[in-house]
Amino acid sequence: MTGKVQVLLSTYNGAQYIAEQLDSILKQTYTNIHILIRDDGSTDATLSILESYAQSYPKQITYLQTENVGVIRSFWSLIKEADTTAQYFCFCDQDDIWLPHKIAAEVSTLDSAISDSPYQPHMVCTATQITDENLNPKVVWPQNLRKEPSFYNALFQNIAVGTTIMLSYDAFKLFYDKEIDLNRIQMHDWWIYLTISCFGKVYFDPTPSVYYRQHNNNVVGGESTLLQKVKKKWNSFRKHKDKKLLVQQAKEFQRIYGKEITDPQMKQQLEAFIAPRSTFMQRIRFLRQCQLYRQSTTEQWLFRFLIMIGYI
Repeated sequence: MTGKVQVLLSTYNGAQYIAEQLDSILKQTYTNIHILIRDDGSTDATLSILESYAQSYPKQITYLQTENVGVIRSFWSLIKEADTTAQYFCFCDQDDIWLPHKIAAEVSTLDSAISDSPYQPHMVCTATQITDENLNPKVVWPQNLRKEPSFYNALFQNIAVGTTIMLSYDAFKLFYDKEIDLNRIQMHDWWIYLTISCFGKVYFDPTPSVYYRQHNNNVVGGESTLLQKVKKKWNSFRKHKDKKLLVQQAKEFQRIYGKEITDPQMKQQLEAFIAPRSTFMQRIRFLRQCQLYRQSTTEQWLFRFLIMIGYI
């Protein structure tokens, strides 16, 4: 296990926690790491902290001072700037803590996978230990997967928290040079899960690899309870029912990759998901043949209900 790991880290007004995050990466038991940081137009002390770390660790840290474009575009810019001589690629948020063996464990998983299937794209992601702002543990998410990670899950749900993801080189090259309409995707990590689950293999480790800090300034954050998650999803789909955001993401995926999908069942489920469902009977017919699923039984029934009433 000696291959280079490229860590892609986006920052935005993260002065309060960024030093702790960087320290947790630099203290990993795996040492062949390079951190590429893109600052998304911070106006606090983030840049001065990044400058200090870059000076102290010039061989391990590079940072880019750029304009504000938002979290999805910031990470996509990092993908375009990544060092393609690396063997493994990670994504990183600015306010979490990586546990010391995170990178070593994920490299080991990918090395084993590559040894078994050397030309297949591979991705590993893990559960997260959700904490409060002081790193006091709250819950682990996701606690258990009801079913294996798959394309049929990825069209409906993202289980891959970005900061836990590691990609093999063959997985990374699937999408780093694609011209994607970023207005139509939900988040960079969801798109990655969707892509690798279609063309490669996704491995989920239920052991948390990060402390996922929850605080008032999170750009993207999770909910601690099932009720909170269901309530948030219900409100979101009510608000955006005319946009059908998951369908828009699936349509963009078909535009980019549709001709490359060789699995007939995947292709059929994707085409059925993006097909118009303007009438109640069309929605019932779709649900009868739908193989897409959420990992929680409660959320699975919620999403089926949202489809029935035309919100998805």
